[in-house]
Amino acid sequence: MKAAWIMCAALCAGALAFAQDRDFLTPDEVDQVREAQEPNDRLLLYVQFARQRMDLLQQYLAKEKPGRSIFIHNTLEDYSQIIEAIDSVSDDALLHHRPVHKGMTAVISAEKDFLAQLNKIQDSEPKDFDRYKFVLTQAIDTTSDSRDLAMQDTSKRGAALTAEDAKEKKERDAMMPSKEVADRKKDADAQDAPKKKVPSLYRPGEKPPDQPQ
Repeated sequence: MKAAWIMCAALCAGALAFAQDRDFLTPDEVDQVREAQEPNDRLLLYVQFARQRMDLLQQYLAKEKPGRSIFIHNTLEDYSQIIEAIDSVSDDALLHHRPVHKGMTAVISAEKDFLAQLNKIQDSEPKDFDRYKFVLTQAIDTTSDSRDLAMQDTSKRGAALTAEDAKEKKERDAMMPSKEVADRKKDADAQDAPKKKVPSLYRPGEKPPDQPQ
């Protein structure tokens, strides 16, 4: 019996170590995100992925099997990272003045349901609760914060993001040598300046040999 417990502990430790190097999305999900170029489409995808993780979580919780706490722990971690990805997509879209209304509407509705499920798990305190209590609390906090962001006025949120971005840029510039800042500004101005027309080597009325006269 003692040997069996030692083996189980070793497997659990190995699984947790492996979990640190895991991607929170499957390769197929990564491909789907890459194909979804519009912010609304990406938000809808992430909502779908988060819902799948919640369904998986409920499946694990429904059956008391040895070692299930590892899978619950990992699923909660993946879920939280998906919610964080939702916030990143919406922030980037608002910063660049891209439409997100459709996606944010789905986020607000879904996260309300996710919070209810997560709080229910917390209140029920399953037998192995201590093994994933911390990541569950993180998932609840992450979802709550994300929903608060999603419910903010998009114009005000976009303005705040723009101001924060400008502040960070100013701070970065302040840490750079003055010459490097000047060079970057010069490059930016050059890119914004209208391109000059390349002077022609032909006389008025003349055309290249491959063009009709």
